[in-house]
Amino acid sequence: MSAQDSGRADRPARRGGGAVATIAVAQLFGTSLWFSANGAAPGLRHAWQASAADIGWLTSAVQAGFILGTLTLAVAGLADRYRASRIFVASAIAGALFNAAFAWFAEGLASGLLLRFLVGVCLAGIYPMGMKLIVGWAPERTGAALAQLVAMLTLGTALPHLLREVGSDWPWQWILLASSALALLGALLIHRLGDGPHLPRGRGASASRGAERRPSVFEAFRIPRFRAAAWGYFGHMWELYAFWTVVPLLVLHTPLAGQYPGLGVSGLAFAIIAVGALGCLVGGVLSRRVGSARVALAALALSGACALVFALYWRELSAPAIGLLLLLWGATVVADSPQFSALSAKACPPALVGAALAMQNSIGFSITVVSIAATTALFEHIGLDAAWLLVPGPVVGLLGFALASRRGVAPPRAP
Repeated sequence: MSAQDSGRADRPARRGGGAVATIAVAQLFGTSLWFSANGAAPGLRHAWQASAADIGWLTSAVQAGFILGTLTLAVAGLADRYRASRIFVASAIAGALFNAAFAWFAEGLASGLLLRFLVGVCLAGIYPMGMKLIVGWAPERTGAALAQLVAMLTLGTALPHLLREVGSDWPWQWILLASSALALLGALLIHRLGDGPHLPRGRGASASRGAERRPSVFEAFRIPRFRAAAWGYFGHMWELYAFWTVVPLLVLHTPLAGQYPGLGVSGLAFAIIAVGALGCLVGGVLSRRVGSARVALAALALSGACALVFALYWRELSAPAIGLLLLLWGATVVADSPQFSALSAKACPPALVGAALAMQNSIGFSITVVSIAATTALFEHIGLDAAWLLVPGPVVGLLGFALASRRGVAPPRAP
């Protein structure tokens, strides 16, 4: 091997630390596509006479596209057959184009739903592939590294609200075009980075001919530790995206907006969602000391408690108290996500990591379609009491994790 080839071989190891940061930033830019329409919601409501339920349907269309995309990646084995970086780059470019088409060509809810659905399909190649890239670059600290990734996803989710606040006089189309530009930048970052050295290289469709049978993604669910993590993740997902969707409504219909007019609804919504990035980072640090399972379960329990307290006492609480409660809720509602994903990734054999994470995402986001539609529709009828609908998610997640973990422990043999 020549000195030049040796330098190339050593390059991935030297770049491992910076790779995590690069993937996290690319994830931030790529996932800004996710809630770009929500950031432009005031303009959409004015231009299309859209209701809160209509905005919820636009969000659900993204979720539905994401579900189809992740299901295809998982069942067809594409997530582990092709390089994660290539899937990420192609998906980010396509998502940016569909998002821009929404800004330029959508004339109402029908055309808007189709384009948002296609954005969701593209996001399926960004989020789970970002997780796989993390596992490929930093397998020894998956929980902490995934915490950085999900922190960036959280900021990407909040970013359109910040763009809306900063550019309050912008046409709503500019919010979406700004997200498309960021997604293209994220694609460039991953294109330059490439895949990590710690997972098998994607072999392509032709390379698998004559090879031994690839394990099915459904085999992951036979692993008790994977099932436990998946149950926790599914309960978390019932709450998370419905909460993110209704955050502007929670701000608007409580005394918060009137108490802090300088921040505005969009500014407060950005703060409540973006603080989840801090929750993820703190959880990542704690996971290296006490383990991912304890961090995930504690965060899920705390977010469920916040949902319960809000549902019970939103009428009695003062504006500062509601603000603090929503900030705590925003910090904990997503802090469990990277830890459940880390537990799932560690429970799977390397050949199944991409497909298993994609399948887990697919099921989890199927749950969000129901919770988003139900919560936004219920909000139209009973207002802030719709928060009660978010409480069962953490309860089911905690119980499911406990039961699956207990069943995974073999009973002692009789002497």
